[in-house]
Amino acid sequence: MTGGPYSGDEFDGVPRQEGAVGVPDAYQRLWVPYRMAYIRSNHTGPSAGGHDQECPFCVAPTLSDEDALIVHRGEHAYVLLNLFPYNSGHLLICPYRHVPLYDEATPDEVGEIAALTQTAMRVVREDSRCDGFNIGFNQGAIAGAGVAGHLHEHVVPRWAADANFFPIIAGTKAIPVLLGDTRAALAAAWPA
Repeated sequence: MTGGPYSGDEFDGVPRQEGAVGVPDAYQRLWVPYRMAYIRSNHTGPSAGGHDQECPFCVAPTLSDEDALIVHRGEHAYVLLNLFPYNSGHLLICPYRHVPLYDEATPDEVGEIAALTQTAMRVVREDSRCDGFNIGFNQGAIAGAGVAGHLHEHVVPRWAADANFFPIIAGTKAIPVLLGDTRAALAAAWPA
């Protein structure tokens, strides 16, 4: 590379793209335009903290299990796959009632969420042979809740060899199983 403000050997070892505009760097790009759906959905307006007809956790139970990625329906709460998973088999457990915070859930909702969490762990462990779990609630938008207006618990399977589920460097996450296939496998494995 000659001319301009850079020396001829400044980018040695960095792959160059003929005809590319800009300064080459050492990063590879994985273009994931489908992530824009996540960025644009339910992060502003009433769904972020209040209730409206667009709350994905209020809409999901009105759809078929396959369309909503629901694995199991209980009396007070249900289990579905996260549409934007940290790892394969990342489940969400939600009460049917639109309530934002754990301390606002009824004893029946809390009890069923806890029982569904235990069952989810058993089913995912049997299905995917995971080594552990990250389980928790993000309470409020400031705490990282993507849909702050509707309580939901995360059940994220982990494997000894997996990468941290919050990638910072490279911003890339490989999910090896399609959501529909994961939903079908977990729903079939869920105890009657």
